[in-house]
Amino acid sequence: MNRHRFLQLASTSTLAVAVGGPRATAAMAPGPTQFRAYVGTYTGKKSQGIYMFNFNAATGEVGKPELAGEAVNPSFLAFHPDGKHLYAVGEVNDVGGKKGGGVSAFAIQPDGKLKLLSQHSTVGTGPCFVSVDKSGKVALAANYGGGSVVALPIRPDGSVGEHSGFVQHEGKSVTKRQSQPNAHSVNVSPDNRFAFVADLGLDKIMIYKLDAAKGTLTPNDPPFTAVAPGSGPRHFAFHPSGKFAYLICEINLTMIAFSYDAAKGTLTEIQNVSTLPAADGPGPKPGWSTAEVVAHPNGKFLYGSNRGHDTIAVFSIAADGKLTLVENAPAEVKTPRNFNLDPTGKWLFTEGQGSDSIALFKVDQATGKLTSTGTKLEVGSPVCLKFLAVK
Repeated sequence: MNRHRFLQLASTSTLAVAVGGPRATAAMAPGPTQFRAYVGTYTGKKSQGIYMFNFNAATGEVGKPELAGEAVNPSFLAFHPDGKHLYAVGEVNDVGGKKGGGVSAFAIQPDGKLKLLSQHSTVGTGPCFVSVDKSGKVALAANYGGGSVVALPIRPDGSVGEHSGFVQHEGKSVTKRQSQPNAHSVNVSPDNRFAFVADLGLDKIMIYKLDAAKGTLTPNDPPFTAVAPGSGPRHFAFHPSGKFAYLICEINLTMIAFSYDAAKGTLTEIQNVSTLPAADGPGPKPGWSTAEVVAHPNGKFLYGSNRGHDTIAVFSIAADGKLTLVENAPAEVKTPRNFNLDPTGKWLFTEGQGSDSIALFKVDQATGKLTSTGTKLEVGSPVCLKFLAVK
């Protein structure tokens, strides 16, 4: 787990594309094929901030990455529903004299560059994830180091204001790494009524009622869903149908499937499976951990990344939401912290935080399996990749 210092962004891109929708039994409706991809990084000798490259989803043609804007450790990114603004977290010592990490807001320029609008404290330390609610009224950030979640209102001009909601998690779990709360992601429900915070340190998914207009978070009833001790919840994804959700667990390398009650905002575990091949056996492995989880837009497949093992676990999704491991495809990068499908679901990009590279794969629409295209991009310490349609 690499946790880094600060972030002070200045750049990224164009029109947000949703990758959701009902489970597809026929071909998906045609949509945009020209995209600009944005890559959040940890800065150093090989990275100066956020990078971008053009991508043609019809042909698989990839442009050369270029610096979209200088920044310090611009890790995770999120876009406003209007496609005109970008939000990024940064691990900083303080923002505006206030102790804690930061969320930065940027206006996206016509050429994809960014203009910094504002930056405000996340109150807690080590923010590692940011999302924007579906109405575009509030940005939500998970503080890993602080074990908390914060809400910052989004103003009419796209800038963020001082936090309007903050919840400090309390407690611990069973492993040495879990001596305190470690909020690792925050995801909004499809109907925008709830926020789900995966807390690695607590072995819980904390569930909050979200009032986007007021920018507040209130514990749901029940206020959390617990998972097996020592799991280490990391990232979370809803199925496109909204009926199921999936949690990837960093410490014991598992994927947990839930059924989702949208009316109550509650999760019920229906399956817990390893992200590794059967030959590697279940349970924690020294030097190995999971990172990202992504559901395919057609609702038939789920993907998860294994660091150390350096593979992408490909699962098929049954009608009841349960998973079957299809393959562990070599990621062709070192330490695939993050990866993403393009919005058409035809391509998958892996990001090697340890190899300073991005690899492109073609997705088999019938099986979900990945085939390497041989295309590699050089980007220093990539952490997060997002797609925006180009008008």
